[in-house]
Amino acid sequence: MKKYLPIYISGGIALIALLAFASATHSNSNTMKANENNDNSDIKNVLGTSLQTCCTSPMTGFYRNGRCETGPTDYGTHVVCAEMTQDFLDYTKNRGNDLCTPRPEYSFPGLKVGDKWCLCALRWQEAFEAGFAPPVVLQSTHKKALKYIRLEDLKKHELKAVK
Repeated sequence: MKKYLPIYISGGIALIALLAFASATHSNSNTMKANENNDNSDIKNVLGTSLQTCCTSPMTGFYRNGRCETGPTDYGTHVVCAEMTQDFLDYTKNRGNDLCTPRPEYSFPGLKVGDKWCLCALRWQEAFEAGFAPPVVLQSTHKKALKYIRLEDLKKHELKAVK
């Protein structure tokens, strides 16, 4: 079964690109390649250590495996593990990306304050520049975030007490 996930690309008006990905319950492992290798232990976070799980309730990640992993079909680069705040949720909704409203047709539960979610790196950077960046879990933020965001900026927004 194929599902389609709305991807919101930051920078001006949010655009929706529908990307097909296999259902997390699909039994054919060939259709569910989260990245090029099946051994996730070598995927690094922004600190240079093994990437940790961001959240499984709600299930996050571009590949809906709880981790902020990325690959060639992740055009939004969903690599920043962030804890939702009301300020950020309001900000991103005003930018055209409503993260609060459930969208069951896309397996999207809708987010609330306190939920952790793998955000697009450019959306986090945009929110940071506007003063609305949510706190991040550095151990669960993929190293690819550093292509778009300075480590010192992420560290300034580090979530100190991981729940």
